[in-house]
Amino acid sequence: MDGFMSSANPINSHCASPRRWLSIIGIGEDGIDGLTATARRLIESATEVFGGARHLALAGPLIRGTPRAWPRPFGLDEVLAHRGRAVCVLASGDPFCHGVGSLLAQHVSSEEMQVMPALSAFSLAASRLLWALPETILISLCGRSLDFVRPHLQPGVRILALAADQDTPLQLGFGASRLTVLESLGGPRERVRSTRADAFDMKSIGALNTIAVEVVAGAGARIVPKTHGLDDELFEHDGQITKREMRALALSALAPQRGQRLWDVGAGSGSVAVEWLLSDEFMSATAIERRSDRAARAKRNAQTFGVPHLEVLEGIAPLALVGLAPPDAVFIGGGATAPGLIEAVRAALLPAGRLVVHAVTLRTESALINYQSLYGGSLTRVAISRAAPIGKNPSMMGWRPAMPVTQWTWVKG
Repeated sequence: MDGFMSSANPINSHCASPRRWLSIIGIGEDGIDGLTATARRLIESATEVFGGARHLALAGPLIRGTPRAWPRPFGLDEVLAHRGRAVCVLASGDPFCHGVGSLLAQHVSSEEMQVMPALSAFSLAASRLLWALPETILISLCGRSLDFVRPHLQPGVRILALAADQDTPLQLGFGASRLTVLESLGGPRERVRSTRADAFDMKSIGALNTIAVEVVAGAGARIVPKTHGLDDELFEHDGQITKREMRALALSALAPQRGQRLWDVGAGSGSVAVEWLLSDEFMSATAIERRSDRAARAKRNAQTFGVPHLEVLEGIAPLALVGLAPPDAVFIGGGATAPGLIEAVRAALLPAGRLVVHAVTLRTESALINYQSLYGGSLTRVAISRAAPIGKNPSMMGWRPAMPVTQWTWVKG
């Protein structure tokens, strides 16, 4: 790269690097007036200029080559087909802040491109509101449903969300939150409006906007705690649910790490997969459930908790596992005695992957004891009792034991 050439032999170092054929230019609502001289030159010298219709219009006076609007559905094939020519890609604000830059970086090396970012919508919005960006939750709703906001609805939290030009996401007791919509930031059509979340007409805003939320939780607000072992009553279920204490134990052993994938086999309500996804926005999970009513219920729980990207498959394991992306962790909450299931899961797990299996029946517990003797790992047996009324007299309390659960945890070497 130009900035890291050896001063001893700069010519040879330069020759060894690929030619910078691709430029990515961030452009704001102020158009070419906000561009640096270098950015202007790169647009003017490009033989192909890619961007959205709005971007191409903003940069129109500088475009000398062929303007090319993004295809629908969106794709990068045309850009990559011109590799080696002088290609310019226009993007909104900072191309690497929920922009096209990160997509191009998957196909083009840093030695082949030059990036000229503008101010991101997040930076512009924070400057208008006087918010500290490191203390603000930053999310993009481009191509996503508004359900993605829900896990972040915590009292006192500040949220900046890109392109939320749909219905207000602040339901379930958050209507008193302060909502500010910032449109066309940095340009002549800039507009900033604030009101209560339950009073704002979201249909009156333009497509290019940023929504700022100062969360206020009402008496009936559905607040999702930042912990494992959520209250069972937060989930829709028919009794087929890994209870909160057992769920916390399972997730502790599953040990979620950023960007990892979970298989939740015999998912029931999908509670384990939902909590896995809540641990980090970059997680992925597949829930496998043989009953259609429970599979539908798992999907509804994922929507309610703000993790609609949970993949729910209706089928019977191990057959339903064929063709799935390999997991970093697997939870089996039911059906562990199905022929070939444990063997299939152990083979599919990535290196250092974790397998956690729960048993309630004596038959399954016996199978887990056998697996532990064959493959190693750890066995834990937990029994929980809860205080509850005895008979019909609510003042007479006693301990009601829940079914004990045996957990087998195995880590792939």
